[in-house]
Amino acid sequence: MRACVAVAALCAGLLAPAAVFASPDAVEGGKLVQKHKCDTCHTQKVYGPPGTIYLRKDRKVTSGAKLKAQVAGCNTMLNIGLFPEEEENIAAYLNDTYYKLPKQ
Repeated sequence: MRACVAVAALCAGLLAPAAVFASPDAVEGGKLVQKHKCDTCHTQKVYGPPGTIYLRKDRKVTSGAKLKAQVAGCNTMLNIGLFPEEEENIAAYLNDTYYKLPKQ
């Protein structure tokens, strides 16, 4: 519903294009991580406490772009059905919680 209102406002010239999409919401991303049990799957892969996969020294994620790609990859491989905005929210949550990469 909100997206429809934003698109209508954009078409009417009331909003700039950047205002249509909200910035990533780390709190919502955390809720999605819990809902889809991401930590459970990742904990089983490394046999360590929650968060170990994100904090290991040989991690693949070294930039915001790579983090977003990893989240998108999980979404695709597991057929979770996340929307791009939800992927962005999860990436924001993971970055705020574990990676601490520079904001782009």
